[in-house]
Amino acid sequence: MVTKDAGNGPVLGTPDDFPDRPKRGGRLVVHVVIGVLVAIIAGGWGYVMWSMTAGGSEAPAQVVTFKVNGPSRAEITFEVYKPDDRVAVCRIRALDVNHAEVGSKEVRIPAGEGSKQLKESLDTSGQATSVHIQYCNLV
Repeated sequence: MVTKDAGNGPVLGTPDDFPDRPKRGGRLVVHVVIGVLVAIIAGGWGYVMWSMTAGGSEAPAQVVTFKVNGPSRAEITFEVYKPDDRVAVCRIRALDVNHAEVGSKEVRIPAGEGSKQLKESLDTSGQATSVHIQYCNLV
């Protein structure tokens, strides 16, 4: 049943044929809620990343050299940078060709000594191919 002849105009009508949209309010509230949620998530992620770095209690360490002395022994020479009045604990790891741990040792560097170069030996349960410092933390 046709009630109006479309003629040459658009089939669905023109904008003047429809009523104005009602005014929408409350967009500010939606944007504030989204902003607060984004801030909470960003702050939480920042806290997680900060806590994963031990909260600034790291003592930077650098491997100078390492040497594998057969299938049951390895040596590492490394340097630790720490404040003179703090104690540092470093964990050394020896890895095999498949990156499996074949030996580890914790080394304690006493207070009263600042940056220091150390040479340590560690026993291994298999042939090591690399030796590295897993971490050095201030105590």
